Amino acid sequence: MSNKNQTLGEFIIDNQAHFPYATGELSRLMNSIRLAAKMVNHEVNKAGLVDITGAIGSTNIQGEDQQKLDVIANDIFIKSLVNRDIVCGIASEENDDFIQVSGAKNDNNTNYVVLIDPLDGSSNIDVNVSVGTIFSIYRRVTAVGTPVTEEDFLQPGNQQVAAGYVVYGTSTMLVYTTGHGVNGFTLNPALGTYYLSHPNMKFPESGNIYSVNEGNYVHFPQGIKNYIKYCQEEKEDRPYTSRYIGSLVSDIHRNMIKGGVYLYPSSSKSPNGKLRLLYECNPIAFIAEQANGLATDGIQRILDIKPTALHQRVPFVCGSKKMVEKVAFFMQE
Repeated sequence: MSNKNQTLGEFIIDNQAHFPYATGELSRLMNSIRLAAKMVNHEVNKAGLVDITGAIGSTNIQGEDQQKLDVIANDIFIKSLVNRDIVCGIASEENDDFIQVSGAKNDNNTNYVVLIDPLDGSSNIDVNVSVGTIFSIYRRVTAVGTPVTEEDFLQPGNQQVAAGYVVYGTSTMLVYTTGHGVNGFTLNPALGTYYLSHPNMKFPESGNIYSVNEGNYVHFPQGIKNYIKYCQEEKEDRPYTSRYIGSLVSDIHRNMIKGGVYLYPSSSKSPNGKLRLLYECNPIAFIAEQANGLATDGIQRILDIKPTALHQRVPFVCGSKKMVEKVAFFMQE
């Protein structure tokens, strides 16, 4: 049983039994992510004091300007995972291709691959707005002892064994699931320890917050336009409140606690959507479903989509169950 005095390390050990094939490997992997998140948190917190804000002058595989902290966070997570000899492959939103982890310490005998968005919403760093990290963990599908291939990463989201995110905000929180509910841990900066602060997190069945970049309204599909108008109608339970931070982790975290829906649909500018299936949508969808929410591309379940490319993009609707179902109703009309 969980209790609010538990540390993240204690919680991970107590819940190893959820896995019939538990060897401690996944627990060590989660501990590595925990450590890397503390290191990134330290860098984020000193961003205004040293020259690590702003763009670095290069673009990533997505064609987006890389921020200095994007590169720092990416390096921290990759080094933490590689140096501890606990994964056989890593894929990052910031890298063109996946990383095959092998060498003196690792003969490809580990079972897990990690996909990660090291610093989601990093363009908000300059204005001191919350940012985050998103991660996803799968068991490899190729034979243990052989080098990983793209096949190990291109698995549908319903095959995830764990997923989570870290919010670097007014307090730093790590929220994750291993398929047995969602739990949130808050970092005590004085001790450098995460404590269970939000056990068994759940999306309310419905809510009154919708989160979408309405600046793109004219480019949205008609179904999304109709839903936004529905949210704005003067009715007994509406209009809803519009809240959009522009940091996926922050928007999802708020809506999970207060009740709401997040929308990043396709548009005439981005016909396939803009968010990445593997690094953002799949892990957030896994968390949402474990927290009594839903996640779709507007029509079909996100976790059932078979990926075809490492940096594949999809439309994304995620949040309180009844609100996501209402979006799907307008899209199908």
